[in-house]
Amino acid sequence: MKHYKNLVCALLTLLLLAVTLGAWAQDDAMSPETSMETLEIVEAPAGEAPPAEQGPTLNSGDTAWMLTSTAIVLFMTIPGLALFYAGMVRSKNVLSVMMQCFAIVCLISIIWILFGYSLAFDTTGMEKGVTNLSSFVGGLSMAFLSHLDMGNLTAAFPESVFVTFQMTFAIITPALIVGAFAERMKFSAMLWFMGIWSLVVYAPIAHMAWSGDGGYFWDMGVLDFAGGTVVHINAGIAGLVAALVLGRRKGWPTTPMAPHNLALTVVGAAILWVGWFGFNAGSAAAADGRAGMAMLVTQIATAAAALAWMFSEWLSHGKPSVLGIVSGAVAGLVAITPAAGFVGPMGALAIGIAAGVICFLASTKMKRALKYDDSLDVFGVHAVGGIVGALLTGVFAVEAIGGTAGSFSQFIIQAKGVIITVIYCAVATFVILKVLDVIIGLRVSEEQETEGLDLALHDERGYNL
Repeated sequence: MKHYKNLVCALLTLLLLAVTLGAWAQDDAMSPETSMETLEIVEAPAGEAPPAEQGPTLNSGDTAWMLTSTAIVLFMTIPGLALFYAGMVRSKNVLSVMMQCFAIVCLISIIWILFGYSLAFDTTGMEKGVTNLSSFVGGLSMAFLSHLDMGNLTAAFPESVFVTFQMTFAIITPALIVGAFAERMKFSAMLWFMGIWSLVVYAPIAHMAWSGDGGYFWDMGVLDFAGGTVVHINAGIAGLVAALVLGRRKGWPTTPMAPHNLALTVVGAAILWVGWFGFNAGSAAAADGRAGMAMLVTQIATAAAALAWMFSEWLSHGKPSVLGIVSGAVAGLVAITPAAGFVGPMGALAIGIAAGVICFLASTKMKRALKYDDSLDVFGVHAVGGIVGALLTGVFAVEAIGGTAGSFSQFIIQAKGVIITVIYCAVATFVILKVLDVIIGLRVSEEQETEGLDLALHDERGYNL
C-alpha cells in the first residue's frame, strides 16, 4: 500500500509538471490585444487644441481597494505571522514570539513615519539613467512626513494611504526574520536590531526597487511586483545571518524541538494566505485588471506549491504532514510575490510547483546537511522561495500583463538583482549584529534559554494549566 501511494504521488506530481509545461505557450502567446486593459485613443477635432494634461484625480474605488489591502496586509503580521510562528516554537516560548511580532509592528510604524518612508521613497536627485547616491537611498526631505497633507495623491488615492500601505510591508519584513532566531535572542537586542535594520537594509532595497526612474534596480529593469527582493530575500538572508551569528539553540539538533501547537500554525498560515491578496493584488495600486490577475495567480501558485511540498514530503518520508502543506503554501505565496503583476495562470502554476519542491529540499535536506539552526525555516522558505520567484519572473513574464516578456536577458537582470540584494543584506546584517553584540549582547543566558523566554524575559506564561 505504501508503494502504491508513493506511485500515485509521483504520477500526480508529473501530471502537474506536464500541465505547466504544456500550457506555457499559452502565456507567451498573449498579445497586447488580449491585455486586460484597452486604451481608446480619441483624436481632437481639426482646428481644436488637444486638452491640457491633468494631474492625478482621486478615484474612490481605487482608494477603497487600497484601504482594504492595507488593513489585510497588517492582518498578515498580527495575528497571522504571530500565530504561524507561535505554534511552531516550544510552549515555553510561545509568548516571546508573539511579543516580538507585536512589538515590531509598533516600533516600525514609528520609525517608518520618522525616517523610513523618506529613505525609501524620497526621489530628490533621481534621474532616469543616471546612477548617483539617490539611486540607492532616498533623502530626508519627507522625514517626519512634513510634506504630507490631505490633498497629496499617489496614483489615484491619497498618499496617506500609500504611506500606510508601504508601512505594512516595512513591518512584516523584519517580523519574518524573527522565525530564524526564535527562542534565543534578547528582547532588547531584537528591538535595536530591527529598528536599525529597517533603516539600513530594508529602506535602501525598497528605494532601489520601487522608487521609480533613477532607482538602481528600477533602471536596471529588475521586476519585483510586491517584494521578492525587498521583502522575502531580504528577510530570509538576514534570518540566516542572524541564526549563524547567534549560534544554535541549546540542544539542537539532538534534543527534540517539535512544534507545540500546530493548530495555531494552521490558523496563522490561513490568515497569511488570505492577507496575501492585499499584499500582491494591492501592489497594483488600483482596482483594475492587473490587480485581478495578481489575485488569480497568487491563488494558483499557492495551491500548487502546497501540493508540491505535500507530495515531495509524502514521497520522501512516507506521510504528508500538516506542517508540510502549510509551509508549502507559504513558499508559494513567497515565490509568486515578485511575479504577481507580470505572469499569467500557467506561469504561476510553474512557479508554484518549483517553489514547493525546491523550498522543501532547502528546509529539510539542505538544512540538515549544512547544520544551521534556522528555527522556523525563514531562509529555506523566504530566501529560497524569493530567489525562485524572482528568477522565474524573468522566465514567465508576459508582455501583455506587465509590459515585459520573459527572456534569457530578463532572467540575467533578475539574477543580478538577487545577487546584489543577497550580498548587501548579508554584509549589512552581519555588521549590525556584531556591533550590537559588542555593545549590549545578543543572546540570552543558558539559564534563561532553558527556562524559556516567556518567563525569563516577560515574566508570563502562555499556558496556565
